[in-house]
Amino acid sequence: MEQSFGSYLKQLREERGWSMNQLAQAAEISGSQISRIESGLRGVPKPQTIRKIADALNGSYEELMKQAGYLEDEHSLQPSTADMTIPEWATSRDKRDFKKMLEDDGELMFDGIPLDQEDKQRIKDVLTGLFWEAKQMNKRGKK
Repeated sequence: MEQSFGSYLKQLREERGWSMNQLAQAAEISGSQISRIESGLRGVPKPQTIRKIADALNGSYEELMKQAGYLEDEHSLQPSTADMTIPEWATSRDKRDFKKMLEDDGELMFDGIPLDQEDKQRIKDVLTGLFWEAKQMNKRGKK
């Protein structure tokens, strides 16, 4: 059975012997947010929050992003980003928007330097998760 992000975070925190408040202070986020993440009440945090947690724990940001479901594990048998399962609620317009986002082949740069293919794929993986999350939240807001 796959471990939830919250229980994975709790395990990391406890391995370091930290309380929720110690992690919250080190990551500069609220203790209640850590509690809600670990208990599963909050769900998976945004990549910015995961970055703060990884930095606070001196842990791997990439591993936390994989555990959160933003990145694929290259050793898994999951499909590529372009072949990922599209949520059931997605309309044809949503699918078109998603395809356009992925196919936009402009050069991705960081600090003026073009990114290599592996880094581009990682960015697309994160964007995929964020895209569908934003679409779903937008749909909920319209009801």
